[in-house]
Amino acid sequence: MKPVTNRIQASWHRRARRALAHSLRVRLVALFLLLAFAMAATFVLGMQSALSIGWRDAARPLVVDYVDRLAAEIGSPPSIERAQAMVQHLPLSVQISGPLVNWRSNPQGASHDHRGPDQNRWHQDEPRLLERTTADGHRIVFGLSIAAWNDRPRFIGWATLALLLVFTGLAYIRVRRMLRPLDDIRAGALRFGAGDFTQAIAVRQARQPDELGELATAVNTMGADIHQMLEAKRTLLLAISHELRSPLTRARLSTELLPETADVQPARSALLRDLALMRDLVTDLLESERLASPHAALQREPVALAPLVGEVIAGLDGAQNVELQVSADLPILQLDSMRMRLLLRNLLENALRHSASATQAPIVAIRLLPAGGIEITVRDFGIGVPENQVALLAQPFYRSDTARERASGGVGLGLYLCKLVAHAHGATFQIENAKPGLKVSVTLP
Repeated sequence: MKPVTNRIQASWHRRARRALAHSLRVRLVALFLLLAFAMAATFVLGMQSALSIGWRDAARPLVVDYVDRLAAEIGSPPSIERAQAMVQHLPLSVQISGPLVNWRSNPQGASHDHRGPDQNRWHQDEPRLLERTTADGHRIVFGLSIAAWNDRPRFIGWATLALLLVFTGLAYIRVRRMLRPLDDIRAGALRFGAGDFTQAIAVRQARQPDELGELATAVNTMGADIHQMLEAKRTLLLAISHELRSPLTRARLSTELLPETADVQPARSALLRDLALMRDLVTDLLESERLASPHAALQREPVALAPLVGEVIAGLDGAQNVELQVSADLPILQLDSMRMRLLLRNLLENALRHSASATQAPIVAIRLLPAGGIEITVRDFGIGVPENQVALLAQPFYRSDTARERASGGVGLGLYLCKLVAHAHGATFQIENAKPGLKVSVTLP
């Protein structure tokens, strides 16, 4: 049991340190507690100092006179009956010692002789404060009742602790309410980072905002500016891409009308190839911008994945050696067949491009998951990419080859477009190093 207890304590300490290091609420409440303890200590010490000074100047003569009257009431020789009556109606303890009378009001308790360390505060020639000697030689010592000084301080201590806990809870609730706009700002910043600008950050008390309200307004303004710039970029790309399609089509038609003579044919073929690449680039740009729009609509229809993958493989040059692994009893899914062809074509082209020097052809696997989804995996056996670049491969226009040679790859839109198609279908898209090669997984729900 001890190791388990030690682990629980260590875990509790780690959580407490983490909360103190990362939570602004916890730090503010801890600061409140420190200030409360500091103020309480200052108040107690100040009151003790004030009372000790005032005791000498004002209270001590009154107590001396009162003790003299109590001793006179007990009489000389001391009367036990009077002492008992005094103890019953006053919170006092009385001890009498002498040649004739030896009596104590609390025989089972400790001695109430107050000749302790506190008496050193008085001068040696001054009479003792709560001690009197009668004319017949008896010594009377007065003390305060033990019950009164044991029960009341304990009650006051528990009451003070309870009040401190209540005030701490109220302070935490107040601090949490004051810092609630930080949660809204954090959630809004995460939405903006994910590209969702439809919902602005709520500004509490918009008419008279505090500093956090002003911060929320500033973040909303920044998000609106970013959204406007992204929309302007998307509009520009769509306009340029759309306007390029017509001249590209005319140039392709003009090139195809050239005579297929021996001296013209090489230039004609190269020009047609370059025009086809430009056409594919414009198509990818248009499709990526359409899919990136929140209003993108899919033309879903019943699709069998295995025949669709077979058609894509058959239509690609150099894909005859691609190994296809298909699980049995695959269900029919509601998919956009045109965009799924685009996804599979880009993944296979990327795998074939990086398998040129590999000893093994790429593998395409389609398997049914135990949870009910379908996973499409495309793996090549090339050299792969550095681990720190894997997360960047699906970003638009990113290429691990900074030289951007056409022979080693495209312009960096293929995997980005695949990710958009997968997300539009509600699927997950993952890229990882397979060592050797690269593996891309698309999990359809």
